[in-house]
Amino acid sequence: MNGITQKITVDQLTRKQTIISILLIGVMFFIFGFVSWINAILIPYFKIACELTSFQAYLVAFAFYIAYFVMSVPSSYLLKSVGFKKGMMYGFWAMSLGAFIFLPAAMLRKYEIFLLGLFMIGIGLAILQTAANPYITILGDKERAAQRISIMGICNKAAGILSPIIFAAVVLRPTDTAMFAELSSMTDVARNAALDELIRRVIDPYMALGIFLFVLGYLVYRSPLPEIDTERETGGVAEANASKTSIFQFPHLILGAVAIFMHVGTQVIAIDTIISYADSMGIGLLEAKVFPSYTLFCTICGYLLGIAAIPRFISQVNALRICTILGTIFTLFIIFANGTIHFLGHTADISIWFVVLLGLANSLVWAGIWPLALDDLGRFTKLGASVLIMMLCGNAIMPVVYGLLADMYDVRSAYWILIPCYLYLVYYAVHGHKLRRWS
Repeated sequence: MNGITQKITVDQLTRKQTIISILLIGVMFFIFGFVSWINAILIPYFKIACELTSFQAYLVAFAFYIAYFVMSVPSSYLLKSVGFKKGMMYGFWAMSLGAFIFLPAAMLRKYEIFLLGLFMIGIGLAILQTAANPYITILGDKERAAQRISIMGICNKAAGILSPIIFAAVVLRPTDTAMFAELSSMTDVARNAALDELIRRVIDPYMALGIFLFVLGYLVYRSPLPEIDTERETGGVAEANASKTSIFQFPHLILGAVAIFMHVGTQVIAIDTIISYADSMGIGLLEAKVFPSYTLFCTICGYLLGIAAIPRFISQVNALRICTILGTIFTLFIIFANGTIHFLGHTADISIWFVVLLGLANSLVWAGIWPLALDDLGRFTKLGASVLIMMLCGNAIMPVVYGLLADMYDVRSAYWILIPCYLYLVYYAVHGHKLRRWS
């Protein structure tokens, strides 16, 4: 049937197949994280090299993540047509094409072409995430889904810690700080020459990345990863869903999709804006480049706590509730806390460390929402998962809103955008996930 390998159910997998599958998906989540979280340093890098406003700079996140909105539902049909592994190969190849688009963009120093490359990388990731997230959600006991997703999150965020640091090491130089300070006083010819040289440093690393992603796609296709039936219905689920004709008849899914939108928006703002926030305190790019890694480290700490505690000491739902409440509290501290402190070699306002702590608050939210939103969807699981992935467009929209508020007011006041997001997440964690019919 279209050359697709026969699908099997999860309970037909051997222990060895399950372990191999989790390891391979973990490697993929590492790749997802490396490519995604490099945006945290691309935003200030492009802002300097392409001479952008805050709003224009945050179009990096918009172009990258709006691809999820465009491609997520088509991805579910692609995967259904060609199978899990071949679909993932196509996803990696789309990412490879996006990386190669960076080469002419750098030669011409055209921001619009960079955005096209980022959009193509996002298209590939949308396909991969649509496949990988429901796969890892059902690959084992339902009550341990958050635990498995947390393990994937560690792979993702560990890559996120490394990617800005590696990018900075490859592309930035110690002499750049002085050059950045002198740009405003240079002649147009000298400034353009300096910025052309700066932007063309991405050519070699993105050429290598494009080749790597293309080869990786083929290797995934040839890997022993089994084709799993992600939409199997038990008797009770099949009976409950017999009259259902649309995913819009599942309130917990639709409300969960909105929760994903809010969550990813808060997460990307915490990571992608922190360098600019540090800059407002007089901390230059070469020093500030490590702040996204601090935020991601806190996220990993949260994942580790989740792996150790869920479900032995705390349920997935209660972990979600605690994290959403912490996010609300930390955001209020970002806005209202004042005072300069010296910590980890940085002298900065204390509020920036609450931005870092948002990494902890955000850590178990994704892992908490996914199993709740996909619960008992049966044959609607793959389409439901694609809707959740579509809501990763929150990563596209929320930073742009933040950038607009930062241009209108200031980078600190712009963090007010997080308050309604966290309040909605508290609602979903406490009540919204329980709804099984619209009242």
